Formats: sequence, C-alpha cells, structure tokens
Amino acid sequence: MTTRTQDGSAGDVDYGSIGSGYSSYRRPDDRIARFIARAVGDARGVLNVGAGAGSYESAARSVTAVEPSESMRAQRPTQLAPAIDAVAEDLPFADGEFDAAMTLFSVHQWSDFRAGLREMRRVTNGPVVILTCDPSTVRRFWLYRYAPEVLDTEARRHPPVEELAAALGGTGTVRTVPIPLDCTDGFNEAYYGRPEMLLDPAARQACSAWSFVDDHARERFDRTLRHDLASGAWDEEFGHLRDQPAYEGSLVIVRSTP
Repeated sequence: MTTRTQDGSAGDVDYGSIGSGYSSYRRPDDRIARFIARAVGDARGVLNVGAGAGSYESAARSVTAVEPSESMRAQRPTQLAPAIDAVAEDLPFADGEFDAAMTLFSVHQWSDFRAGLREMRRVTNGPVVILTCDPSTVRRFWLYRYAPEVLDTEARRHPPVEELAAALGGTGTVRTVPIPLDCTDGFNEAYYGRPEMLLDPAARQACSAWSFVDDHARERFDRTLRHDLASGAWDEEFGHLRDQPAYEGSLVIVRSTP
C-alpha cells in the first residue's frame, strides 16, 4: 500500500518540509531537456508521473501531469495545466491511454517503483522514459570525499537501472546524459565544477538526499569543503572540473518500448 506524508508526498521525502524553494534551484536545463525530448519522440499525449513543479514538461507536446505533493503542485507555473493528485502505483487512467510516459528525478521517491512502472507501462502504448541516477556510479563524484552519507543515501535510494528496465519489460536502452558546466538544474552533480554552490544550504535543500543526513554531517561537509577551497586543496585535486564543459556522472535516461 502506498503511504503519504502530511503534505501528500509519496515515498520517503516530505516535500512540504523541503520543497518550498525547490523551483528556484531546480530550473530545467535546456540541454538535458533535449535528451528527454529525443527519448519521448514525437508522441502527442505524454504522461508525466511525479511531475513536481513541471520541470522539463516542455520536452513533450501535450502533457498530463501526476504529482502527489500539495506543495509541489502549488509551485507549478501558471502556464502549465494543474497536476492530478495521484501516485505512480495507482494511476487513474485507462489501459493504453497515452502515447508515451516519463518520470524525471522521481522514481527513487516511490514506495514501490516496480508497481509504479508497471502502472506506467499499462497506461502507455509507446516509450516509457525514466531520468534517474545510476546508483553504481554515484559515489565517483567528488562530493563523496566531503559528504559520503549523502551519496550513500543516493546509492541506496535509486533503483539499479537493470531493475528499472526489467520492471518495464519490452526493449530497453540506457544512455548517460552529460551534465553541462553551467547546468541550471541544481542536483548535486550539477555543481561538479562549482563546489561553492553546495555551501548554500538552500541549494542543498533542493537535493532530497541531504534531508536524510544529520546536522553533524552537514556541518562537517561545510567545514571541510570551506577549508579545502581556502587552502587550494580542492582545486589541486579537482580544479580541472572548473573548465570541463560537461560531466558524465550518474545521470542516465532509461527508455523502454513495448
């Protein structure tokens, strides 16, 4: 059975608590949007599950959004259609109602990702697209040096990509999505060449994994990263990232067709 927080969020994060400034820091990046658009293809009716504030919905022609969190639904721009209050595991749609479906930075939040993906496949005739992180590679990011608890959390929460593909069935592909240096969508790896940004507590709050670590871990991260930036230690080891145009980290698109 799917459980909800007081805010209505499904899964393990209460966006009523952490989502107030989400849309300020998690602005869709046009370059990532192009990858999503290619994966969705020319589908006319697209379902967006776990739609949040509506990021990347411009990648599809016509979108029906589903979002269980009241606070996230309230942050949707006025030009977007209101999102339906529902959860992935129990979608209120008929079999094959959509030409395509997508879920973006959301599947790891669900209480039962297999049930949710089966539902997405049930209501979709064409491709199902998942933008997610590959848990087998998240610890390669420099942040692991300073806040291992955060990336351990990410690795634990994100389902293995092969399990995502298996839950959808059909023919699947997995493609790494390069993250641009000036990425506007502020997930952790988006700051690969801008470490100072993660010293902003509001930027960290927009990444749900930080809500799982305690104050001690946050304070240690802040103290040690500030020290290494001031001393030059961070730049000595990772400074090449400041000029690297794109970073191939854990961000992937999993796509499945029937």
